[in-house]
Amino acid sequence: MKLKHTLLVLLAFAAVLLINASSMKNAPNEIPYPEGYRAWTHIKSGMVGPKSPMFNKLGGFYHIYANEKAMEGYRTGKFANGSVIAFDRLEMVENDNGQIAEGNRRLVDVMIKDTSKYDSTGGWGFEEFKGNSVTERAVMHMVKKSCFNCHSQKAQNDFVFSQFRK
Repeated sequence: MKLKHTLLVLLAFAAVLLINASSMKNAPNEIPYPEGYRAWTHIKSGMVGPKSPMFNKLGGFYHIYANEKAMEGYRTGKFANGSVIAFDRLEMVENDNGQIAEGNRRLVDVMIKDTSKYDSTGGWGFEEFKGNSVTERAVMHMVKKSCFNCHSQKAQNDFVFSQFRK
């Protein structure tokens, strides 16, 4: 009887965890992984080298992509709701011959414009996905605020640093 009671308690606990996990997965302000972003318009590429003060956080290669709504924002300077910008960040690897190449993916940073959901951050939501994962997130609530604090320097560009290079 005691074993049956223990199993029932464990089953109930597992059910609560499962319900919690699924509700977190579908949180209303959660930013989805930008599926297919590498087929979007390529905005620019660059490299943050070891001499940069931002190397520890942003070091390596990066590529920036924009969906069609974001492309209109790059053209006009005003990004509409539904604009998505993906910032693909990769390690920088140097071989024995001194050649530098892309290494493993570090993060995929995502900005999504939705003024009704993200009013307190200029209408933009921020997220980071770790490595090649489409589910493992790296940005917590306070870090999202720090993303916006940095992007607030570019308020005149609708909080977007990059510019489309034709």
